[in-house]
Amino acid sequence: MSASEFDTRAFRQALGCFPTGVAVVTAHTPNGRPIGLTVNSFTSVSLDPPLVLWCLDKRSERYPTYTTSDAFVISILGTAHEEVSSQLARPGAHSLDGISLLPTELGPPALADALAVFECAAHGIHDAGDHAILIGHVLRFARRQAGAPLVFYQGRYGALA
Repeated sequence: MSASEFDTRAFRQALGCFPTGVAVVTAHTPNGRPIGLTVNSFTSVSLDPPLVLWCLDKRSERYPTYTTSDAFVISILGTAHEEVSSQLARPGAHSLDGISLLPTELGPPALADALAVFECAAHGIHDAGDHAILIGHVLRFARRQAGAPLVFYQGRYGALA
């Protein structure tokens, strides 16, 4: 099959059949301002050492910040975070102004009431087509005992039944 025959839109719709959790990744810009970005590509990589990954579109305005940062924080979102997720999924500067945050030992803030938080040192960046795979070495983590995860499926937010 040639590249011109490949239906990218249909491919994206097929990928949407896989439900994913939703997370926000925060980091500091070079001038020290915290920013956030919604991702649904978060996954675990290794338990020893503790590694996680997420993917970032190379066309993102925030690409230079995240790929040069030595640290980032991943907050796993619950159903109460749908509005925050939508706000940080749109193009733009992705300021965290007006969003409830918690400080972390690492620096970038975590989202308040996140189901889990992972404080990560940058461990590696790998080229992956139009995206980069960012791997983080988990230095600290925390999780809440209760809460329903925010789920993304076929282009819409939802929750587990």
